[in-house]
Amino acid sequence: MGAMTTKKIDEKQPVENTEMVKEGSDPKRNYIFQKNRITKVGFIIIVIFLLVIIVGIVISGMFFHNPAESLPNP
Repeated sequence: MGAMTTKKIDEKQPVENTEMVKEGSDPKRNYIFQKNRITKVGFIIIVIFLLVIIVGIVISGMFFHNPAESLPNP
C-alpha cells in the first residue's frame, strides 16, 4: 500500500495583547516596560545620553567647519 501523507496545517499565531507599560501589581505577561524604579532610572539615563550626543553634534558643527569655505577666492 502507499505511504500515508499528512498535511501540515498552517497554524496562525494568536493575537498578542502586548502593552507598553505594566503596573507593579498587574499579573499580565505581555509587556514592554514595567513601571518600577529600575525602568525609570534606565529611561532617564538613556534620555540624558541622547541629549549629550545631540548637544555634542551641534557644538562640533559650530566649531569644526569646512576649511575650504574660509579660503579666499583667487
